[in-house]
Amino acid sequence: MSLIKVEHVSKNYEVILQRSGAKNVWRNLFCPDKKVVYAVQDISFAIEAGELVGFIGENGAGKSTTIKMISGILFPASGNITVAGICPYLKREKNARNIGAVFGQRSRLNWDLPMLDSFELHKEIYRIDPVRYQKNVDMFIEMLHMQDFCNTPVRQLSLGQRMKAEIALSLLHEPAILYLDEPTIGLDVLAKQQIREFIKERNRREGITTILTSHDMKDLDSVCRRIIILEKGRILFDGAIERFKQEYTKESIAEFTYAGKCSDQVIPDGPVRVLLDKDHRLVVAYSPAEMTTAQLVGMVSAYYEINDFTIKAPDIEDMVRGIYEREAD
Repeated sequence: MSLIKVEHVSKNYEVILQRSGAKNVWRNLFCPDKKVVYAVQDISFAIEAGELVGFIGENGAGKSTTIKMISGILFPASGNITVAGICPYLKREKNARNIGAVFGQRSRLNWDLPMLDSFELHKEIYRIDPVRYQKNVDMFIEMLHMQDFCNTPVRQLSLGQRMKAEIALSLLHEPAILYLDEPTIGLDVLAKQQIREFIKERNRREGITTILTSHDMKDLDSVCRRIIILEKGRILFDGAIERFKQEYTKESIAEFTYAGKCSDQVIPDGPVRVLLDKDHRLVVAYSPAEMTTAQLVGMVSAYYEINDFTIKAPDIEDMVRGIYEREAD
């Protein structure tokens, strides 16, 4: 049985449309025009225990709404959601003990107190065993490099330091599921990398099911093994990130360095396009769907004495952008 199951879920909001002009003031007040906006439209998916799943989508695609529904914060307009066998928005207290959550810049840390004081409060709320609590605190401080700011008031912490503390706080009671909504937004490169490694390590050690939304494609590419792409509240793709790359990668770039040429002939036009051939450096574009790396190297070796080569696949962000452009067309 799946740990998280979403069946034909929709969520809509009623938006009031304001008409301009002085003559419409009373109409806007007493008889406003209304419009129904669908944040999520008839989506279905299942997540197994221990999975690392990323949600991709533009602003307004429905990522955060979906996360908030499966975490129990919002209820759907239609459809069914079960998390660990219970309905998350009907049994919120029971569901809260199974999950940890970080929603962007919304802090649960006490602004005027040190990070460790908020940890102590969390311990009392969730009734965490003192030995288990201290073990987790010590481990998280070491893994997230938080030794230097444990006793600093939260208001004096940088954004990266605060986000590390938020993620650690959400995991103190050892939840089975972790929801992360834009956890690295606005962070520097080092803080992002430390948080990514921490998420992967907790998943590897404890098997924590992690659902992550992010506009940073590197977050998803480096952390997640499966992605769900949303567009206007609908699912465009749901599957392994490697399958996504295989299906949507049009061309990869290969760069060779060579000692000399084996033949006076040039590589013929076909699945391989020569982009540059100068100063013992050859750059070609090829389609991974039509030719494997081994076949490419074998072909180039017939024309050049190869010393070394590198392969650069298209950036995942470019591939996702291509999907949105096709949907818009």
